[in-house]
Amino acid sequence: MTDTLIDRRDLDFQLYEVLDTEALCQRERFTEHSRETFDAVVETADKMAREKFATHNSAADKNEPRFVNGQVEMLPEVKEAFDAYAQAGFIAGRYDYELGGMQLPESVMAACNGFFTAANPGTAGYPFLTTAAANLIRVFGSPEQQAKYLAPMLSGKYAGTMALTEPHAGSSLADIRTSATPTGEGDYLIKGAKIYISGGEQSITDNIVHMVLAKVKGAPPGVKGISLFIVPKFLSDDNDQLTERNGVALAGLIHKLGYRGTTSTALSFGDDAPCHGYLIGEAHQGLKYMFQMMNEARLGVGFGAAVIGYRGYLHSLDYAKDRLQGRKPSERDPASAPVAIIEHADVRRMLLAQKSYVEGGMSLCLYGARLVDDQHSHPDPTKREEAGKLLDLLTPVMKAWPSEYGPKANDLAIQVYGGAGYTREYPVEQCWRDNRLNPIHEGTNGIQALDLLGRKVWQDQSHGLQLLMKAMQVDLEAATSPRCQQWALSLSETLQRAVQVTQALGKALMSENPDSVLANASCYLHLFGHITIAWMWLRQANVAQQALAAGATGTDVAFYEGKLQAAQYFFHWELPGVAQDIVLLENRDDTCLNMKAEWF
Repeated sequence: MTDTLIDRRDLDFQLYEVLDTEALCQRERFTEHSRETFDAVVETADKMAREKFATHNSAADKNEPRFVNGQVEMLPEVKEAFDAYAQAGFIAGRYDYELGGMQLPESVMAACNGFFTAANPGTAGYPFLTTAAANLIRVFGSPEQQAKYLAPMLSGKYAGTMALTEPHAGSSLADIRTSATPTGEGDYLIKGAKIYISGGEQSITDNIVHMVLAKVKGAPPGVKGISLFIVPKFLSDDNDQLTERNGVALAGLIHKLGYRGTTSTALSFGDDAPCHGYLIGEAHQGLKYMFQMMNEARLGVGFGAAVIGYRGYLHSLDYAKDRLQGRKPSERDPASAPVAIIEHADVRRMLLAQKSYVEGGMSLCLYGARLVDDQHSHPDPTKREEAGKLLDLLTPVMKAWPSEYGPKANDLAIQVYGGAGYTREYPVEQCWRDNRLNPIHEGTNGIQALDLLGRKVWQDQSHGLQLLMKAMQVDLEAATSPRCQQWALSLSETLQRAVQVTQALGKALMSENPDSVLANASCYLHLFGHITIAWMWLRQANVAQQALAAGATGTDVAFYEGKLQAAQYFFHWELPGVAQDIVLLENRDDTCLNMKAEWF
């Protein structure tokens, strides 16, 4: 059974041949780095993920955290892995040197974190949340809050969470009821309940710093009245020594289908004891602040879905090469030796589908990480602004597309294994269970669809969409080989139809009931996502074709040919499927909108 988490040759291709990550070293922020330092960090991540995270992935799934006497009991290996991750500097990896970080590009950190998530999604969840929570405090917290919390969070002494969801409201944050009452001493008393809080309680860090959404009395209704608070599990004195337990308590653990290593908790605030919270930034601006963490998390969810899908793909590929079963249809002699199942065309179909999904999804998410780098470090202010607009537009797609097709890849991996894939003796069923969460959390994919069609496409007079089409045009024009030209033509034609549909939907949104226009938003997300992934495959195919034309040798020839064949699969088998989305959107199909609840 393979222990490869992500194909290093593929990762190098994505980072250096497609994205030219080495060029980032020319920017002021990254001048102390080189390809050698990037590779060393990636190698460390790969090795640590295999040795510290993958080794207890199955055990953490079978022995999920338990709620015992108000405390969480969990495998000791989880803390060992978390501590190793923190001590290696990965929590602070993207942060400034002055904060104890390595000042690494987001592109490199995303690649590194891909190994940990592929190895063990449950354990990887704790540092992932901590990094994002710390970044929220870094950007929006007061100097005093930064001084109090950043160092222990970035060192792994404290962990972080995001506490948004409430039992009655789900994803409808406008309806949250958690309240915050000022004490007159610079803090607030928090009262309420949160649910599905990942990492809300655990036994691996000294303290947990919750990022909590709540409403101050008299706040405006809806999302405009939401504020953001730091709510630590333990309070601390002026010397930052932990003192008494704050009034945030574990009400219970939630038992999940997968992703079992990360605790999912129900938390109560202020029920048994006063719960002190500390306002971040200005009152009533909390959702704006929290969107930074949510969008970071959405990119992480998409990338996580891609790499869990990738892990299952590699397992099924390895199995298909070794498993002997059946003969080719052309072989009539029953006494002939059976062949490896990878020789069967239908198995190759399932492997190609997986390859196109996971390598396409990973390419998209690494492109998103590069946009983060450009947004924060590009020397041209205009390019920084444009990268931010492109990132904002593509975030729903980067979250939703891999989280839909990563689990589909895992489903196909189970199918490649056959009956063995359906058993717990083989790893692919856990991959599917772990990945099935990703279309749900950080905003369900249906919510991402509404966000894309209802808001993101139209922001700033659709400037982001214009930038996206301009970026695509570069790669369409770079497709000069006959094979790539054919795919470029297919993408261009689909893109033109999508633009026409988008324009028609935009006019309808201004003149019609938005319910009817947004009823098929998921079709639009699927259309948009498939076009974007087709673009990712064209980018990869262009690079692969150029490398072959330049005289690639040895194993590189097979690698590049594999890229071209996977691109062909996506253009022949996947992209044509969006024609149905276009028809439904053009006709503004009312099937789902007009269905009545009592008709079910």
